[in-house]
Amino acid sequence: GDYSCTFTYSAQGGTNEQWQMNVGVSEDNQLFSCSVWRPQGKSYLFFTQFKAEVKGAKIEHAMAYSQAAVGGQNDIPLKQEEFEVTEKAVSHREGKFRFELSKLMIVAKTRHDEL
Repeated sequence: GDYSCTFTYSAQGGTNEQWQMNVGVSEDNQLFSCSVWRPQGKSYLFFTQFKAEVKGAKIEHAMAYSQAAVGGQNDIPLKQEEFEVTEKAVSHREGKFRFELSKLMIVAKTRHDEL
């Protein structure tokens, strides 16, 4: 529809890793969500950089994880200093990011006209 999510990255290593991306809009059309993750849990890619950009909505909440939940284990979030969140993007923070990423979640508020 009116919203999009783009995930760009640079990484080394890893063989045949399966990743998934989901995008969705809430029933009332007020929230747009975008998730990118590795269903097997931890990724063995060495990420040098990443960025997820949202168009048509303003990011309300975002979280990045070094390990995604699998087999009863919990998601392990990146430290807050490793990534930054703006109204339009979530990206690695140069010099702070520790090269591990297995999951990224964004919830954004859509722009809608008041009646």
